[in-house]
Amino acid sequence: MKKPMNIALVSSLADPGGCTIHEALLSLLALPHEPYPLELHELSHYRVKERLIYQDFFDRDMDASLLIFLSRHSSVNPVPVLTVHVTGNITSADFGGKEHSLAYAAPAWMHAVLKGLSKNAPPGYRVAYEVTHHGPSEISTPSLFAEVGSTEKEWQDREAALAVAKSVLSADPANIIPLIGFGGTHYAARQTHIALNTRGAFGHIAHTRDVPLLDAAMIDLMKERTGAVAAYIDRKAIPGKDLARLERILAERRIRPLTEGDLMHFGDMSWETYLKVLSLADQIVPGCRVNLHGQCPDGEPVRIELDQLLLDEAWRCSQNEFLDGLDTLPLVRLSTQKKPVWPSFITIGDISGTVLHDLISLCVNIIRRGEITFVEGDHLTVCRHRFDPGRAQSLGIPPGPLYGQLMNGCTVRVGGREITPEMVRTRSEKRIHIPGLEKFL
Repeated sequence: MKKPMNIALVSSLADPGGCTIHEALLSLLALPHEPYPLELHELSHYRVKERLIYQDFFDRDMDASLLIFLSRHSSVNPVPVLTVHVTGNITSADFGGKEHSLAYAAPAWMHAVLKGLSKNAPPGYRVAYEVTHHGPSEISTPSLFAEVGSTEKEWQDREAALAVAKSVLSADPANIIPLIGFGGTHYAARQTHIALNTRGAFGHIAHTRDVPLLDAAMIDLMKERTGAVAAYIDRKAIPGKDLARLERILAERRIRPLTEGDLMHFGDMSWETYLKVLSLADQIVPGCRVNLHGQCPDGEPVRIELDQLLLDEAWRCSQNEFLDGLDTLPLVRLSTQKKPVWPSFITIGDISGTVLHDLISLCVNIIRRGEITFVEGDHLTVCRHRFDPGRAQSLGIPPGPLYGQLMNGCTVRVGGREITPEMVRTRSEKRIHIPGLEKFL
């Protein structure tokens, strides 16, 4: 059982949206109900007079483990929206807090509340993370803002307020991968999508316009105040020169970027296991790229080997089918710039035998669907017929359209003579030894 926390729920009497949410939350607690996950913790309620964005040092004399600020959201382009974010100022302090200063994030709680908002949002409401953009910044207790926006209409919308309140009360943080984010607009669309579909959970997120202004110190602060183990970059949202600079700083700080694909395939793997995977991968192919596939369980990583010829033939038949097939298997593919698939793969020791069997079966079946094959004992023979221009020329066929017809399986006539495709083909065979081949058919 998780250790109970002291959680402070904070709203401002000057904030109509926050008041509506807080009142909705109290009304839910007053009704007969099964205990909400949040009620397993010690809850305190605070109603302050000033706006929340100016509540620097609010927690200075508190014994709280988490602050949840219930707030309105305002926008110059107002849309109905329910949001969650952590506060601070990556650059200037235009709306409370100090410049170049960040509050401590609670990425697991933000992730849980965001998922609740997605489940509970009334029709017509968007759900999103917001990038880091306002105060308070001087908060040393992990905190988050849960907001309803973006106009007076939404601030007074009881259904929207109930959705936020229910999402907060139902929040039950899971085993997440804490991340910092870079790129995107105010509502951080890619980061929101990732969090709603993976274990990736964001703390501080930098807007695209802030990326050129980031230095190593601020990126270190984003990582520290989030408790992040890695970063996500919305590459399509960041200009090339800014992207290159950001990647260089992350590499210098040894902050590993994860792709959306990585996060989609992380499965139940712990971060500690992932680091072991990276170490093993670097031993096998120094400097390689690690590509997660399937849904890996947690455990001890091990190396499995695929016959190079079998791999080459499957890759040659259908690269897309091969990669799609890998996505059904709990394994890690190693790649380099010149070699997209190495014959060494990584999986978890407890399932390595099954994974290797399924990997061999995948290759065998791709080859048999795409080529003429023969099975003899433990050998799979791949037969190929290729158009031979030399033979065509020796039979008096001039280069040009007739070549194309023969390659497409059509018979042609040259000088009153009939030439069949078989007359200008060569045959090649490759024999692949697969111990226990019958098991993979």
